[in-house]
Amino acid sequence: MTTKTIESILENTLNGADLSAQEGVMLLNQTDPSIKSAIKHTADQLRHLQAGDTVTYVINRNINYTNICEQHCSFCAFRRDANAEGSYWLDWEQILAKATDAVERNATEICMQGGLNPTAKINGLSLNYYLRLVATIKGKYPQLHLHAFSPQEIQFIAKEDNLSYAYVITALKDAGVDSMPGTAAEILNDDVRRILCPEKTNTATWLEIVSTAHRLGVPTTSTMLSGHIETPTQQIEHLEKLRSLQKTALEKAYPSAISEFILLPFVGQEAPKPLRKRVGRDQPVLDDALLLTAVARIMLGNWIPNHQPSWVKLGLTGAIEALNGGCNDIGGTLMEEHITTMAGALGGTCMEVETLIAAISSLKNRPYQQRDTLYRPILSDKIPDSSTQQNDPLSTNPR
Repeated sequence: MTTKTIESILENTLNGADLSAQEGVMLLNQTDPSIKSAIKHTADQLRHLQAGDTVTYVINRNINYTNICEQHCSFCAFRRDANAEGSYWLDWEQILAKATDAVERNATEICMQGGLNPTAKINGLSLNYYLRLVATIKGKYPQLHLHAFSPQEIQFIAKEDNLSYAYVITALKDAGVDSMPGTAAEILNDDVRRILCPEKTNTATWLEIVSTAHRLGVPTTSTMLSGHIETPTQQIEHLEKLRSLQKTALEKAYPSAISEFILLPFVGQEAPKPLRKRVGRDQPVLDDALLLTAVARIMLGNWIPNHQPSWVKLGLTGAIEALNGGCNDIGGTLMEEHITTMAGALGGTCMEVETLIAAISSLKNRPYQQRDTLYRPILSDKIPDSSTQQNDPLSTNPR
């Protein structure tokens, strides 16, 4: 592979071409520091063209309502059995108190996800429990955007209650769910999933649920858990599936689509020992994460213009580096974060707005802007009313 070939690939992408899977693997396999630097520079140029120079952030709060989970993913340090030490299940008052705290701290979004708790039912139905979760928050704070319940949780509810995915998504949307986290994707390759998360949804089902959400008018994010047992070829396969999913939503004019891509580098410090031993390290390799961040921008940017690093996993310094290599958003304040922190992440659990702004301000010619969940700028202290939001998940028109 010649340097000239890499230069040609990068030049083509700057001229608007989509990166092929083969080209993507080529880029990820580069080891020469100068070539890797050129890849990151190209990603930064594409970020400028596709999303502009403004670095956005969102004021949000995580609520992980339970860590009781029936599944046993090999990377997860968060889940607990029902009566195990450290298990918890928030009651309605605790959930409402967290939502109230978020509002008092000017949050515009609640992100809510939890373990798959088979005892979480109301009148014998899991769906009723999830609807109560939504009503607890939306009943008092209808202005908050509720970004809730991964595709894995949708599958869990549907299986528990013998319902279709479309029925579950529609019921949650009607109750007040405004968008869906694109988590539980891990790596969209079933060979990897059989080792990493054998009890979780398979690739086809994850894609089906997310596409169904788009068709029904529920925007989603998209993610990748990287840097564990997967290969560069499998990383590109994952990105290619996300790109195809987004192209389907846009070309079929679904009312919603993917709003952002978030790279989630693997943190294994507290992961179960078999996987931790197999991976051979506890914290992400920043250089690997930055190269994959850049290639993800090059691969997806024509279709998914908003890209975000994880300051929880990379630390704020690493996240700022990612803003120079393809990302246009620094993420949210979170206020609390349990899933990654319990895995041993060193980035912290809460980021004050002033800290995010100061970090962004360290970058040259990169202004900052508060946004809502769907990447619309917030120009005042007033929290936007999510009930009046239109299904416009992209702030930058693709292609």
